Amino acid sequence: MRNSVDADEEGRDGVRQADRLHPAHRLSLASIAAAARAISPVFAQTPQYDCEALSQALGCRLLLKCELLNPIRSFKGRGADWYLQQRLGRGDYGALVCASAGNFGQALAYVCRAHGVALTVFAAANANPLKLERMRAFGADVRLHGTDFDMAKQAAREHAAQAGITFVEDGRDVAISEGAGTIAVELLRGDPALDALLVPLGNGALLSGMARWSKVHAPATRVVGVVSRGAPAMAQSWRAGYAVCGEQVMTIADGIAVRVPVEEAVADLRGLVDEVTEVDDTQLIAAMQLVHRHAGLVTEPAGVAGIAALIARPETYAGLRVASVLCGGNLAPQHVQEWLTQD
Repeated sequence: MRNSVDADEEGRDGVRQADRLHPAHRLSLASIAAAARAISPVFAQTPQYDCEALSQALGCRLLLKCELLNPIRSFKGRGADWYLQQRLGRGDYGALVCASAGNFGQALAYVCRAHGVALTVFAAANANPLKLERMRAFGADVRLHGTDFDMAKQAAREHAAQAGITFVEDGRDVAISEGAGTIAVELLRGDPALDALLVPLGNGALLSGMARWSKVHAPATRVVGVVSRGAPAMAQSWRAGYAVCGEQVMTIADGIAVRVPVEEAVADLRGLVDEVTEVDDTQLIAAMQLVHRHAGLVTEPAGVAGIAALIARPETYAGLRVASVLCGGNLAPQHVQEWLTQD
């Protein structure tokens, strides 16, 4: 029997070989594999299981990957942790600035606090109050600007330039996407025989990271990104092959409410994603209620976009082996009352 060291080294050799065979991408398979070994156990090795009750309700065979059971209740800690590890490894302990709808800001605040790195987060004035509260609780200097995420992002970028501080951009900084890709490492290690993988699509880090790994290690799996119909810019950008900006966003799914796509993130999806589909707010609420009823989990709208796609297109996935990531569960109390008590 091979010992674990030999098996691990064999796995690393396979990843290095895959990187050589698929070199034309800025996300490194070797880096994703390294992140899977290095990111904090607080965020890694999350539960994944066949949810029979949801499968019966949705008419498919559903594998859930649950990214809710950590201090920030979302997957964002993976990318934030890997990004900061890379930065600290270069000896850079300088202050950071980012923009966030809430979950990425929480993640970066959490890991920055652990390492004594100062962080300023810009968010929209109408951002989720629970997410704002948690960012402050983790030690971030939170500043409100504008009426949507992309207005806050522009203010953050300008502040960073004026203050001479590093601006961290989710979707642009490659280590964040590689950290998110570790979800696919775990998911496919447990079940590589998937017909489809349904992934929420916001700034693109989650989808590009998971798709990069999946297309090499499970090439037969169809990778589908899911956006809100009220924030279609990333879907339009993926179809066009370049960033297409929207005029406004109109969706309850703040975590995927992108109006101004990141050019690098759009490019990262090229050749990795088979389809991008849209869901509406009614379907997102129905998905939240189904997950609450059948899995006993509280999710936010963006966090169940993959489940909403199954509701929107049941005939497409009928009888198939499908996986989806529950990637966020930060609901303000009023939203729990409004969206989850109706089921």
